Formats: sequence, C-alpha cells, structure tokens
Amino acid sequence: MNEAAFIQSLRALATHPAARNLEDDCAVLEVGNETLILTHDMMVEGTHYLPGADMSDVAWKLVACNLSDLAAKGAEPLGVLLGHMLGEDDEAFASGIAEALWHCNVPLLGGDTVGGKGTRSHGLTAIGRATHTPVPSRGGAQVGDAVYITGALGAAMVGYEALRGGTDADHLAYSRPLPRLAEGQVLAPFVTAMMDISDGLLLDAFRMAEASQLSIAIDSAAVPVAVPEDRRMDALTWGDDYELLFTLPAGIEPPVPATRIGQVEPRGFAPLFLDGEPLINVEGLGYSHK
Repeated sequence: MNEAAFIQSLRALATHPAARNLEDDCAVLEVGNETLILTHDMMVEGTHYLPGADMSDVAWKLVACNLSDLAAKGAEPLGVLLGHMLGEDDEAFASGIAEALWHCNVPLLGGDTVGGKGTRSHGLTAIGRATHTPVPSRGGAQVGDAVYITGALGAAMVGYEALRGGTDADHLAYSRPLPRLAEGQVLAPFVTAMMDISDGLLLDAFRMAEASQLSIAIDSAAVPVAVPEDRRMDALTWGDDYELLFTLPAGIEPPVPATRIGQVEPRGFAPLFLDGEPLINVEGLGYSHK
C-alpha cells in the first residue's frame, strides 16, 4: 500500500466528525465551549532526516512541523506529547525539544519513550485551541477566490543539499523551520481554505483543489522563490518550506505579507493547472510516501 491507499483504508474507521474524513492535516474536536485542534506527525531516520544529523535539529523540526499544522488551522498551541525512540545523542534531542518549545512558548505535557534496534523514529502530537470558528480546512475554496502563499519557497531544499554535501552553506531553513503560527491566527477569520506547504506547493495545491472539488490555476512565475531561476520548478515541488497556502475571496487583501500566485476556477479537466497546462495526477508534484 502507498500512503494514499492506506489512508483510504482507514476512512471507514474515522467516522467521528472531528476526523474530517481524514482529508485534513488535523482533527477538529468540539469539547464544551472549546474547539480543540489535534495533529500528529512522525520523523524517521533516513527519510525525514539524514543519518548522523544533529539530533537537536531533528527535535526542533519535529516540533515545528506539528505546530505548522496547527498554524494552518489558525490554532493557538496548548501543548505537545512526545514519542521518542532512545539512541545516540538523546541529550541533544532533549535540548532541541526544549529550544523549540521555548521559542514557540508551548509546554511539554507528556508522551512515551521506547528502546529498540534499527532505524529510529520519533513522533509528536500537538494540541491546540481554535482561535476562530469555523476552523479553516483544505476543502473550503470557492470559485473566484485568489490563491496566496506566505514567504518564498526553496530555501529548505538548498539547506538539505548543504547538509547532504557537507558544506558550510546555511541550512537553518531545512533544519529549523519556523511555523507560521501568528500568520495563521490572523488569517483564520478571512480564508476560505488553508494548509501548510510541507510536501511541495504543487502537490499541496493539488490536494486543496481535490478537497474543494474545484480547480486551482497557478502562475509559476508569480511564486516567490529563494533559489536561482533555473531551479524554480524544483522549489515548487520539493517541500519542507512550511509556508501557508491559502485562498481568499475576491476583493479581500491578505492581512499578512503574502503573494498572490493563482486563482480558484470551476472544476475543469484537472484539479490543478500550472501556467495553463493541466496536471491530472500527483506524480512528480511533490513528496509522498510509497
């Protein structure tokens, strides 16, 4: 099974409304007068980080990628639960967790540690509180909306290449991304759809279009990138940027710094159009687990 097929097999179990049919990055659970936002992400050695990586950076990124999911819901983080497989450099890992949580002002609430052999993996559950309801989803885009992203794309890709090549180039965009929590909270009352860019802009835009049952048209030249022009397409498909991708109704200007990169159109031949060309499947659009 690939990732998409496995998730599809679980949908019959995810019948609670909070699960959003497993079509979003977070669960949205109403408890009394509060709406809680729940998410869980994992990192695996050799897949999400290079063998021999600085474990304090691995820990930071584990926190950041989970908080980025909360950011896409406009949530205020309440705390995290950590799942950690013991091994080398546990002290550095603990230091990285502390630094990330301090930076984002989020407490550690608990979790679990295990021993084991072989490839290491680490998981984190982040819990947040909705600052606005209805909570943004991937699936709310409307015909005529404008499509925006925060920030520029590609710096994480360059950082990864620096680490892999053992150079002295800046790799913080890859190793220590910053979740757009403040921006997400400001945007939540205005957006029709929102998600973070973790697997590549084109793949995530395809997913947003599918969830909204519409088409998204992107102008590649309008996308801000942090790489030379000849690597623009690499930046649009690489991922790990953790910027926010969102849609706004026509006539509404984004309340945070952002760049318009396209528009939402009636469902056409394909979910995603890039420079007018239809993209009918996700192959090559970004990162997905096989």
